Amino acid sequence: MTATVPPVTSSTAALSWCGVAAGPLFVASVVIQEATRDGFDPRRHALSQLALGEHGWIQTATFALAGSLVLASALGLRRLLRDGPGRTWGPLLIGLYGIGLIWAAVFPTDPAAGFPPGVPTPAQPTLHGTLHNQSPTIIGLALIAACFVFARRFLRSGQRGWAVYSMAAPVIYLGLGFAAFPLADLRWLLLGGATIWLWAAATTYLLIRHPRTAGRP
Repeated sequence: MTATVPPVTSSTAALSWCGVAAGPLFVASVVIQEATRDGFDPRRHALSQLALGEHGWIQTATFALAGSLVLASALGLRRLLRDGPGRTWGPLLIGLYGIGLIWAAVFPTDPAAGFPPGVPTPAQPTLHGTLHNQSPTIIGLALIAACFVFARRFLRSGQRGWAVYSMAAPVIYLGLGFAAFPLADLRWLLLGGATIWLWAAATTYLLIRHPRTAGRP
């Protein structure tokens, strides 16, 4: 006898949709701030430095809100996904991505390279700056692993285009990230990050809108 698959509840759908919003919200907030913050040069200053200075609360709130939305979506995905690859590890890795964003909100980075204006770079990294620097590692490793976990699921369901997208996203993310330093332009780092943050949003959208991908009839 085939087990009955319970329908998707409105709460599960609402939680999952949070993940669709998180990536675009984060990218849009960062891009707008980089274009409008006095003294901020996106070629030299890391996006985390937007959390410093008079208007730093905006980026701190962006980290916290995006992280909370991603955590909510991880819970939604855990309910949404049925049998198949990634049912356990997919939501866990997405949740770890959300924790990394909240971690960045709790522990701000240190001033550097003249931003905020007039604030010197500390002679030694502060404790909160050192802790903040773990955030990109947490986020990056979680999303890279999630890409390959979901690529396997997409291959299993016959969605080869999405599988290729999932395998390409971390390659682009790492390639652009490493290119930013020899090119002395951190905008490439942001572009690489946007590639994988938006992948997470797009993948969540696919799982919501196409029940077969989520293992539902």
